Amino acid sequence: MTPELLCLGEPMLELNRQPPDAEGRALYLEGFGGDSSNAAIAAARQGASVGYISAIGEDPAGRAFRALWSEEGVDHRFVRTDPAAPTGLYLVTHDASGHHFAFFRSGSAASRMGPEELPAEAIASARILHLSGISQAISNAACDAGFRAIELARAAGVRVSYDTNLRLRLWPAARAAAVIHAAIAQADIALPSLEDATALTGLSEPDAVVDFYLRLCPLVVLKCGAAGALVATREARHRITAHRVRSLDATGAGDTFCGAFLARTLAGDDPFTAARYANAAAALATTGYGAVAPIPRPDAVRALLGA
Repeated sequence: MTPELLCLGEPMLELNRQPPDAEGRALYLEGFGGDSSNAAIAAARQGASVGYISAIGEDPAGRAFRALWSEEGVDHRFVRTDPAAPTGLYLVTHDASGHHFAFFRSGSAASRMGPEELPAEAIASARILHLSGISQAISNAACDAGFRAIELARAAGVRVSYDTNLRLRLWPAARAAAVIHAAIAQADIALPSLEDATALTGLSEPDAVVDFYLRLCPLVVLKCGAAGALVATREARHRITAHRVRSLDATGAGDTFCGAFLARTLAGDDPFTAARYANAAAALATTGYGAVAPIPRPDAVRALLGA
């Protein structure tokens, strides 16, 4: 059976710098990342039927990802093993201004995946296809694969979800805006962050950003970080208030929001209810280190919501 939600992108091994030990040595916690993989795991932890489309290396990191996906209930039949390329890697460091990333993904297995390697039948059988700006930024082949996946989904009546997830280290701003906005114009759900949207559009006021994206897509969920979220259709819009939590590391919080939102959408929630749930899940995802380990499960989310 094909999963209801299919996520497309690149998984990356994560090394997250921790507070120094008593001797002042830098310590790194090994974990897992990659925005669309994080979203897939977040959706699966909320009870959704999820699969992943990607490529990994024939290396310890690739094998660790398969074990992770199996443990989390993410179907990885559509993840190809490339014996000639590595699984990507990134480092996370922290300072007073937040968290910072250093990526080592050039020539990675996922960056070599092209349109011809997509599981067309599986995409056509899903209910939602989710991808992001990063999914298309890592190479020209990956960019083409993203557009082809969207084409396959639309032809089959499958809804398309798109997270901007802008990384200007991967491509020039003008190309990023052109590709991301062309993709969102073919999507059913746009999931930009306010920071990304400001860089892509020059707009900084949330309602103006939402108005911009509603001209491209019928449902916009603007992630505003510590300010919560703004959810809008062409008929209505609601502001979602942020939750106060003891935040340690915001790595992957936006991905958790996306995965939780899509899981609740598949469960039948309207977009405003789904966004309130996702907003709480994203807040809880900041209370631990790493992109995957702190992703909450439904009991914790509902407790924060008071449900």
